[in-house]
Amino acid sequence: MREKLQIAIDGPASAGKSTVAKLVAKKLNYIYCDTGAMYRAATWYALQEGVALDDDQALGEMLTQMELKFIPSDPEQLVFVNGVDVTKAIRLPEITNNVSLVSAQPSVRADLTKRQQQIASNGGIVMDGRDIGTTVLPNAQVKIFLVASVHERALRRFKENQQKGIKTPLDVLEQEIEARDYKDSHRKVSPLTQAKDAVLLDTTSLDIEQVTAEIMKIVKTEEK
Repeated sequence: MREKLQIAIDGPASAGKSTVAKLVAKKLNYIYCDTGAMYRAATWYALQEGVALDDDQALGEMLTQMELKFIPSDPEQLVFVNGVDVTKAIRLPEITNNVSLVSAQPSVRADLTKRQQQIASNGGIVMDGRDIGTTVLPNAQVKIFLVASVHERALRRFKENQQKGIKTPLDVLEQEIEARDYKDSHRKVSPLTQAKDAVLLDTTSLDIEQVTAEIMKIVKTEEK
């Protein structure tokens, strides 16, 4: 029987992590854990509860009251916070533009990292984020770091938003992604950085199927 691996896929905003991670998980019949959705859910909950997004202690206390559930569904898994379906709400610009601030708080990272490690404890997991290979799953057998140009990532987000009825101009998205990159790579706790043993994969000129195929090659090498 093949060993069930931990697969960590990291990279900046809109590098294609979530889409690819879902496809890889499906091919391997593994669990997919969307860590970005977890931080977005925490941000949504903080805004609902009126908790200051930079109040580390208050956010930590708030999270003790937050039940987070992922429910499999097609075409995307559903996200629930305390029984409320927040799948669409956590993708709105208000959340996107505030999630980096919430993610930078030590109490938030500690709480959600612990939840992520519990989900991954038995292997058979594909997890994507910004600090999976460095902090959450430092012993993952497969680590991938996806990158792409700012313009390409903005274009991808623009197309995603159009399908969801979110109308944000392309140039605004480019500015937001650049700002997000800076915040994520300069935060004090678990900054966005490539793990030393991660494979760097530039997806700028690759489509989703090609990126997935490249990752599957790396996984098969590790399984041998």
